[in-house]
Amino acid sequence: MARIAVIGAGMGAMATAARLAVAGHRVTVYERSATYGGAVGRYEREGFVFDTGPGLLHLPAVYRDLFVKTGKRPLEQCVDMVQVNPAVRHVLPDYGIDVTLPGASHGGVAAALDQAFGPGAGSRWNDMLGRARDVWDATRRPLLEEPLRADRQALGTDPYPALRKSGLLRRRTPTLKEIADRELGGALGELLIGLVAEYGLDPWSAPGSATVLPYLEQTFGSWYVRGGMRALATAVYERCLERKVSFVFDAEVREVLAPQGRAAGLLLADGTEVAADSVVCGIDPRQLPADSVPWPEDAVPARGGLAGTSRFTLFLALRGARPPGTAHRTRLYSRGTSPALTVLRPDDPATRPDEDHEAVTVQAGCAPHGVIDWSEPSVSRPHAERLLEAAALVVPDLQERLLWHEVRTPVDVAEATGAVAGSVPLPALAGAGGRLLYPANATALPGLYLAGGWAHPGGGLPHAGMTGALVAGLIVEGADFRGSQ
Repeated sequence: MARIAVIGAGMGAMATAARLAVAGHRVTVYERSATYGGAVGRYEREGFVFDTGPGLLHLPAVYRDLFVKTGKRPLEQCVDMVQVNPAVRHVLPDYGIDVTLPGASHGGVAAALDQAFGPGAGSRWNDMLGRARDVWDATRRPLLEEPLRADRQALGTDPYPALRKSGLLRRRTPTLKEIADRELGGALGELLIGLVAEYGLDPWSAPGSATVLPYLEQTFGSWYVRGGMRALATAVYERCLERKVSFVFDAEVREVLAPQGRAAGLLLADGTEVAADSVVCGIDPRQLPADSVPWPEDAVPARGGLAGTSRFTLFLALRGARPPGTAHRTRLYSRGTSPALTVLRPDDPATRPDEDHEAVTVQAGCAPHGVIDWSEPSVSRPHAERLLEAAALVVPDLQERLLWHEVRTPVDVAEATGAVAGSVPLPALAGAGGRLLYPANATALPGLYLAGGWAHPGGGLPHAGMTGALVAGLIVEGADFRGSQ
């Protein structure tokens, strides 16, 4: 039985801890804050409850597998998880289009697109998703279920089978934006661009493989945990406790100790040294000294850079009941100076004080702190006002119903998660010459492993959860581990 020290109590770190404990190891998690969950947090005020991180789960099979492999009670017995239907409402002001798409129904989506965008739109969309399915088939194992290959450039080629223009061989693989223009066109292309941009990716530089993200949404659905997504973090934490994982909160890690060229413990901020046989880093590794956690030069994100994305969020407390038939998720596309944003309006009594009120979350991607000084009120306040004004386009009578609102900037993200500059990790993607791949879970320092959204296969709840299976497999089976089953 080995001693495993895990840095951070985020979702990937806890998923790793639970799996290692089941394998018979003695696991202790060291968390800098007073609670678990990492980015999957909660904000409460006056009976209103809001998720501070992801508001929905895609690819729930990752967490179903975690609960099957770590205990007797399946996920559905630990949380009340429901599929969101309709899946999403799209509002494109420049085109005068307002369309609501059903959940996990390719035929229903095609019919709705035909009605909103014109005959043939549904077929073009489904044809594009068919090519995205080829991406999923080609990359599911190497990007989600297997350790990152030593030759990471093998995943640098875009697997999306884009249509050839004029029958000529392409000189280069097209970007997501070019696929949207060529294969969908007009407003329908904007739909694809908006869905990918919601993940924090730049459609003008993202590879065609990014089409796999809307494919996953439409194929496997969007899922919500009643009580808020924080309830999922609580369920994973409680599963860890069931498996005898120990947690030490308010314990910031300063360094990974490697006195003989192998990870052998941790140095805490209070000077305490913790011995371990192996160490799992489940936080943004850029928080730790460069010689403490080896970071490949070509890794995403760069060790010393601020490149990346973050999230600007508004929590809105509204008077008045949530109207019947309201979509859980609305994607509003930019119009003039108004930013694109996502509005989440869960039909969940646990998020509001009573039926005569509604809790609404408004999210928009933004630059991380440092690129923009989000601590300056003259910057954050006008941005919040622009988001409120834009949200009023999809939430009728917003200003009249608004009781109060709270602002959460990248500075708050950094404080809550420890991520450098409040950055939010993107999901890893094939293509783009390998520029969207994260470091491997096994590092150049023996005994040190990386879990969570800052390691292969990147950010997002499903991807972070998969690091648990990958890291546990590498520690338990060693170099012979070929991937989860």
